[in-house]
Amino acid sequence: MQRLTPMGAMILSLLREGDMHPYEMVRLMRVRRDDRLLTLTNGTLYHTVARLQRAGLIDEVGSDREGNRPERTTYSLTDAGRDILIAWLRRELSTIDRPAEFRIALAEAHNLERGDVLQSLRSRRVALDEEHIAYRDGLIDARRDGVPEQVLVEYERQEALLEAELRWLDALIARLEAEDLPWGPAAFPNSERYRAQRKAAQQ
Repeated sequence: MQRLTPMGAMILSLLREGDMHPYEMVRLMRVRRDDRLLTLTNGTLYHTVARLQRAGLIDEVGSDREGNRPERTTYSLTDAGRDILIAWLRRELSTIDRPAEFRIALAEAHNLERGDVLQSLRSRRVALDEEHIAYRDGLIDARRDGVPEQVLVEYERQEALLEAELRWLDALIARLEAEDLPWGPAAFPNSERYRAQRKAAQQ
């Protein structure tokens, strides 16, 4: 499978919304505050676009020049790009040892159908539960053996974080199962907020 970086995944996700040129991608990512998830620079984005094109994951579909602005090349998502994005999202949603990738996969999980998301999150829950039990039991054993509390604070924090994530994950899975959470690629494109974001990014 072609290796996909987090930036590559975000670009492919953008192109699922429609054809775009890199300048629009950058602006739209900034409007949506995607820079909270990864370092966003023009150079990195343009380099990633070129790499995705060489890999056959995106295609040029045209170029235009407006006024004195540089020529802008517009890209479209290929079938291969769509397939690798879906595979990446499924994998990263279910994996617990890459937290940065998981945040991006969660932010872009709306590109998957509800059933795909549920399957990946249920797999994630199993792995999280196993890790939480290991930390919880480790704390119990350490305290029984008289390990000083001051050397257990990091261990204690991680056990608490895992417990909190399990509660959050259970709530999300329940909302998805009950279908009271609108979901899927077609759930938001016609919203006023979405249209305003696209318009602002195209200026």
